[in-house]
Formats: sequence, C-alpha cells, structure tokens
Amino acid sequence: MEHLHEASSKASLHNYSGPSTKMSKFRKFVEEAKRIVILTGAGVSAESGIPTFRGAGGFWRTYQAQDLASPKAFHRSPSLVWEFYHYRRELVLTKKPNKAHIAIANYEKALEGNPDRTLTVITQNIDNMHQAAGSKNVVELHGNLFKTKCLKCGDVAWNADSPICPALKDRGCPDPDYKNLAPIPEKDLPRCKKPKCDGLLRPFVVWFGEGLDPKVLQKVDQILQDCDCCLVIGTSSVVYPAAMFAPQLAKRGVCVGEFNIEASAATNAFQFYFEGPCSKTVPVALGFEDEE
Repeated sequence: MEHLHEASSKASLHNYSGPSTKMSKFRKFVEEAKRIVILTGAGVSAESGIPTFRGAGGFWRTYQAQDLASPKAFHRSPSLVWEFYHYRRELVLTKKPNKAHIAIANYEKALEGNPDRTLTVITQNIDNMHQAAGSKNVVELHGNLFKTKCLKCGDVAWNADSPICPALKDRGCPDPDYKNLAPIPEKDLPRCKKPKCDGLLRPFVVWFGEGLDPKVLQKVDQILQDCDCCLVIGTSSVVYPAAMFAPQLAKRGVCVGEFNIEASAATNAFQFYFEGPCSKTVPVALGFEDEE
C-alpha cells in the first residue's frame, strides 16, 4: 500500500480534507447506480461474533491462521488442520447474520426483476454468512468453510454436517492449555463420498501460499469493469489481490464508500468514509434505516 500512502501525503499538501462523511450524498449515488458492487472482509462477520484469525488476538490454541492454513501444514498434520477447521465450522454454525449482512441481502432482493440494476457481493470471507442472510449474487474469493475438495478425484462438494465426521466430534478445543489427544488417523478424517473414491478431503478454502482461482478472478474483473458504485465493508485493504479492487475503481472515477470501525490504508483513496460498526452504518447507507 506504499503508493496509496504517497498519494495521501501529497494530497494533504494541497489542503486535501479527506473523504466525505455525508451519508445522504452517498445514498444518492447508491440509488442512482446500475451495477453496485459490495466488497466485504472479516470486519462485517466479526460483528456476528466470528473471529478473524488474523493479527493479534486471532489465536487458536497457540497457533495463528497462517500456521495451519497452508498446504504444508495440512501435509504435515491433516488431523491438526482439520481440528482447526472443525472448530471454525462448528462456531460459525452457532452464529447468525447481522444487520449489515441482512441489509445487503434485502437490497439485492429489492432489485430482483429489474434488469437495469444489480448488486453483487465479492467477499474475502469463508463463513457463508452472506448466503445465510439471503444473498444470491456472491463471489467467494477465498472459498467456503462448508465446502470440501477431494485430494484424489478433485470433487468440490457442499458439506454442512455437524460434526463433519465422527472422529472430529468433541475435537478442536481452542484453549491454549488444551492437552492434545493423539492425532486422528487419516482414514478417519473427512473422506470423499463419491462412489469408489474415498479420497482424503481438505477444506475448500484458499490457503496461504496458494493463488486464487483464475476463473474467479476473471469473473471479478468483469464485475468490476461494469461497476458504477462500490461499498467496501469491514476490510482493512491489506490482503491482495482484493486490496487493489476498490482503489482501482476509485482511480477510474467510480464512487466508493468505505465502512469500517477505523480508517484503513486505502481510506484516502475513496470518495466517502463512514466510521463505526457496519451493522449500524450499512443499513443506513442502503436506505433501510434512518440516519441518526
């Protein structure tokens, strides 16, 4: 984000006052937009009680996500990695979409039947909260906790079983003082259900060291090309390539509004910035609640 910092510092020398905080003005942009894109990150789900597992405080036992969310970690200990993801799956199953998720889904629903206007969610989250709220036009950059991929046949399947396999029942305790049980034998970990396969499954998520699906990126590129209004919600704009999306739109002249609990590295690149909990600001921006 060095270039963004350079740009903002140069702007300050010319009495740059920063992005606007006028909600009524932003709402007018939303109401007139034809192709609305909403970019979401961990912040929107944090308000539903879902841990981010990034940075300080994001530990599971003594591990951070990057310690476990990698092909190398899975190869070294599929049992440990599956315990981590089993814990995350079970936790998410106890949570509900918040007002931001619901407002986004309801705005999309309100546009149904109008071919001239669309809303698409592009999310870095893997928790399925947007779909649980009712969103249909969702592009998942990093996969989904409730999908699996077979390492033998390559099949990708939806799986919301709880537990995902009997051997993981009562496993995955996040306590740092948890005394590790013996690793679960690989044959007892989640296995492919396709006939005559029985291959080992992995979570269908993009791990550290892996690239995003080229087909997904191609789809995102087309969506961004058509976008004429963008909401950036609950993301710190530091994870690439998603961190580039909104600044590129703003540079092209597209109206971008950022919704975060604090300013990000990209805030000064945008036309609007609304500070505070997403569950309070987003429903107002989309016209479902009045501005306080």
